[in-house]
Amino acid sequence: MFSYRHAFHAGNHADVLKHLTLIATLRHLMHKDAGIQFVDTHAGAGLYRLDGDYAEKSGEAADGVLKLKGLPADEQVEALKDYLSMVASFNDKGSSRVYPGSPFIIQRLMRHEARDRLKLFELHPTDHKSLTGNIEQLEAGRTVSVARQDGFEALKALLPPPVSSSGSRRSMVLIDPSYELKTDYYRVLDCIQDCLRRFATGTYLVWYPIIPRPEAHDLPRKLKTLCSQVKKPWLHATLAIGRATGGDDTGLSASGMFLINPPYTLKPLLNEALPVLEKSLGRGPGQGWSVESGG
Repeated sequence: MFSYRHAFHAGNHADVLKHLTLIATLRHLMHKDAGIQFVDTHAGAGLYRLDGDYAEKSGEAADGVLKLKGLPADEQVEALKDYLSMVASFNDKGSSRVYPGSPFIIQRLMRHEARDRLKLFELHPTDHKSLTGNIEQLEAGRTVSVARQDGFEALKALLPPPVSSSGSRRSMVLIDPSYELKTDYYRVLDCIQDCLRRFATGTYLVWYPIIPRPEAHDLPRKLKTLCSQVKKPWLHATLAIGRATGGDDTGLSASGMFLINPPYTLKPLLNEALPVLEKSLGRGPGQGWSVESGG
């Protein structure tokens, strides 16, 4: 159950898609002054060393964020520029040693004056210990909390979110389990259904791997059906870097992001950024991208 470690995959193409989408979503949500409750159900360690044993062993960042480092300025469209700037802010000038996970990206953008709050959950004992230590260095006080709990279950107690100082309720939830177990796909569906029942106006982001497994291909289709049933808008984006030619390539080559109640500004940003990512990260047969929306 605890074999998955995101440190092996930090900064890969899937992280690029996930975190570029996350940052663009956060930017839009923060246009309103009211505070937001952020939840990361599978937070990982929070920070990763790209020059560490785990990342260097897999080498996945080389086909992800590190491949974008030398991208010419005129090809860095708005969302991509924002993403690369975020990663750079965690490193010394010219360095690419540290990669920020979702918890640190969210925390970096949180607004003290709005009283934003971040709830982090991680079950893996080693990653939970690392996450706790990394968050403690921020000295963020009560604005960020870390718990070793099942994020799917813990989320239920957080929705609907508490009323903010302005009298409104706002929440954004990121759900990105490892999908090591095929039951994770069903748990995501059950979780989203429960979330919409508890707090229908929240913004929900689901990351998933695109792999040759029926559950992986069924997940976005079932999420679309669920959104249609409850009359909620959705956005579905995918990025495939294709298979490398001339070698054994069995790693993840594609992933997707599914959002419920997405910002209206997100689709044009992704339509602009994903062609650049395909061109920059694409390796061979099967590469491509897509953005669709409905509701």
